[in-house]
Amino acid sequence: MTPFYPHRLKQSLKTAALTGTFLGIWWLIPLNTPSAFANLKESPKTVVDEVWQIIHNNYIHPDFNQDEWEAIREELLERNYQSKQEAYEAIRDAIDELADSHTRFLEPEEFEELSRQTAGEVSGIGIQLTMDSDHQTLKVVDIVDDSPAEKAGIQPGDKIVSIDGRPSSLLNVEQASDLMRGESGTKVKLVLSRSGFGQFERTLTRHEIEIPRVTYKLREIDNMQVGYIQVEEFSSHTTEQMRDALTELSQKNAEAFVLDLRNNPGGLLEASINIADLFLEQGTIVSTVERGNGKRSFEADPGMITDKPLAVLVNENSASASEILVGALKDNDRAVIVGSQTYGKGTIQAVRSLADGSGIAVTVARYHLPDGDLIEKEGIKPDVKSRLPRQDKVRLSSNPKLQGTQDDPQFSRAITILKKQLNQPALNANSEDE
Repeated sequence: MTPFYPHRLKQSLKTAALTGTFLGIWWLIPLNTPSAFANLKESPKTVVDEVWQIIHNNYIHPDFNQDEWEAIREELLERNYQSKQEAYEAIRDAIDELADSHTRFLEPEEFEELSRQTAGEVSGIGIQLTMDSDHQTLKVVDIVDDSPAEKAGIQPGDKIVSIDGRPSSLLNVEQASDLMRGESGTKVKLVLSRSGFGQFERTLTRHEIEIPRVTYKLREIDNMQVGYIQVEEFSSHTTEQMRDALTELSQKNAEAFVLDLRNNPGGLLEASINIADLFLEQGTIVSTVERGNGKRSFEADPGMITDKPLAVLVNENSASASEILVGALKDNDRAVIVGSQTYGKGTIQAVRSLADGSGIAVTVARYHLPDGDLIEKEGIKPDVKSRLPRQDKVRLSSNPKLQGTQDDPQFSRAITILKKQLNQPALNANSEDE
């Protein structure tokens, strides 16, 4: 009889909640004898075999050869691993045999970072930093609303002199950010400076902070009120942030919306489905195909937040969950898609924790857009092709505040289309900038 490990199941469910891509419970299948398993449990082979079992039970790919994977297990378990790092290298070598860049092993630090990213929360003080290139000093560029930093009176433009006694001149942005993060309830001491004010100290208590993934503004362009919404990625809080954005912009009488998914690498499957549902009254959002479980379809529920005209901006870096949202809005004739062809990631990964705190992201499903298309390595073609010249890419990247303004050529193209839609709903698809 296969033993059952509640603590592993609990952690798997927790991870599933973080990723939104959990498509079935898994457990560890041990070796045939209790004594063999006892020896395995105390060795680095534990993680090696966990990874093998997860892939064996869940991995989906047309070219996956079960017999070859069985042979790999025998070879993996015959080895003697002197350290976790040796085991990790063996795991990576085995995964490389799958030739699937989306199935990957995560060391404990990487797994923790991914979990924090998909959860959309971090324990810290709510400061976003940049390196002031003129003076090579760390400067505050943004403050999260209702964060410890905001309550302490820290402002954008303030410079960081030291963090817990460590001079900022010896730190880069990533190192400084790591020092400011920590367990909720613990304290961090900052020395800052402000132009015309001089140096001052603040001792802040770290707190769980919801990371804003959705930013939005109401823009008035040629007497038209346009709600501009930019989604950085899809985390567990993105749906509620999108709902708030749509609600507030609608209350401000937005006549049309521009949804910016450029450079959005994806994130949680569940978040992309839920956000599509905010814009759709009915219709299929996406269908998934899992190994052994057949096809599963996700449908929109009645109750869309807005039926106003919608344009979606995409580029070659719009991927995964972004493409699910784009496909749902495009195939249901809910939005006009503007920009360049998307990345083309048509698979879904589940992220699972392992016994030593490491993890694995494994491909567990493929998805079809509502019209039935598979987009792996193909991407989604926009309705209106709008190429962004290299100089404009550099300009918008170096000054993100220009995105979603009339200095942004793709945004301006979307505005032109929306103005036509407000006066004349019919739109010729697959057009291209001259």
